[in-house]
Amino acid sequence: MSDEKRIKNKFRKKDWNEIKSNDSWIIFKVMAEFVEGFDKMAKIGPCVSIFGSARTKNDNPYYKMAEDIAAELAERGYGVITGGGPGIMEAGNKGAFEAGGRSAGLNIELPFEQHNNPYLDADKTIDFDYFFVRKVMFMKYSQGFIALPGGFGTFDELFEALTLIQTGKIGKFPIVLVGTDYWGGLVDWIKDVVLGKENNISAKDLDLFTLVDSVDDAVKCIDDFYSNYLLKPNF
Repeated sequence: MSDEKRIKNKFRKKDWNEIKSNDSWIIFKVMAEFVEGFDKMAKIGPCVSIFGSARTKNDNPYYKMAEDIAAELAERGYGVITGGGPGIMEAGNKGAFEAGGRSAGLNIELPFEQHNNPYLDADKTIDFDYFFVRKVMFMKYSQGFIALPGGFGTFDELFEALTLIQTGKIGKFPIVLVGTDYWGGLVDWIKDVVLGKENNISAKDLDLFTLVDSVDDAVKCIDDFYSNYLLKPNF
């Protein structure tokens, strides 16, 4: 018996047909999010994404670092993309907005924690239901990732980018981790265990990211990379 038949046997016929119908219609919602995302993001020019926790308060040193990094990037002609919410995301948008740069927000609708911050350009703000659609926009239109301390969402975006670059699915771009105190243990584990003990990555994969502790060094990583490469969408 096929998997579909086994599942069908658990539901009345009308329930199964309703489930299949609803799943099919989801495709159009997903398509609509892709269309809106591509339409808006294709117009904003070279951008760098800033990631970090939504829970970071504005008196946290990392908030100020994110704000300063974004301002420096804006002054160099880069737009700034964040997840559009509070915390580090707000700091990134604030820095870009107040420096006169482009400030984009890819917001995700959540039952808690997430709301649009007040430093977003109205024409560069998109609300998503689906994390995977949102991540496509980050991957396609970001010319660099700067990750400050964050939680699972930040880890998700960071490791997706590393995986896609490692496997050649997208073009290489700079990935910068800000804060040795926060990221140092993870980097040591990657070096000592993932590479050293288990040999689950190649030594060259360590070159896919850079660990820094200052605003200037974070921005320099972006500038140095694009002194050798053209700015363009990643796929």
